[in-house]
Amino acid sequence: MAEQRERTFLMVKPDGVQRGLVGTIIERFEKKGFKLVGLKFVWPSEELLQQHYSDLASRPFFPGLVKYMSSGPVVPMGWEGLNAVKTGRQMLGATNPADSQPGTIRGDLCIQVGRNIIHGSDSVESANKEIALWFTEKEVVGWTPAAENWVYE
Repeated sequence: MAEQRERTFLMVKPDGVQRGLVGTIIERFEKKGFKLVGLKFVWPSEELLQQHYSDLASRPFFPGLVKYMSSGPVVPMGWEGLNAVKTGRQMLGATNPADSQPGTIRGDLCIQVGRNIIHGSDSVESANKEIALWFTEKEVVGWTPAAENWVYE
């Protein structure tokens, strides 16, 4: 494949885990043709979340975000594919589910911005940083799916 593949980071938030939406979200990315390269089920510490959301530290909602995100288990994931960051963001829909189109994860599965079920990297740089924060090098697996030639030219 001549095009450059990239990795993106997604994380099912506590509301998505509690609602049993992890499998549905994974299925959407697998059906799209993206390759899962990392997956965990963890209850994150406030310290880890403060690092993860450090770019939002000056925002008034930051303390509540960290408290909420540490209120239950989450599912961080690494995905790989052509334009994985941009396409992944399109698949998620707008941050505010009320602004999300039907057919997107947030448009179909949630209602309020404070319970928008999933985080997705906004750039390749952010994705690389987030994957490195949540996974060790050994936890991100490089592999070739048997169906790869049916997804990419």
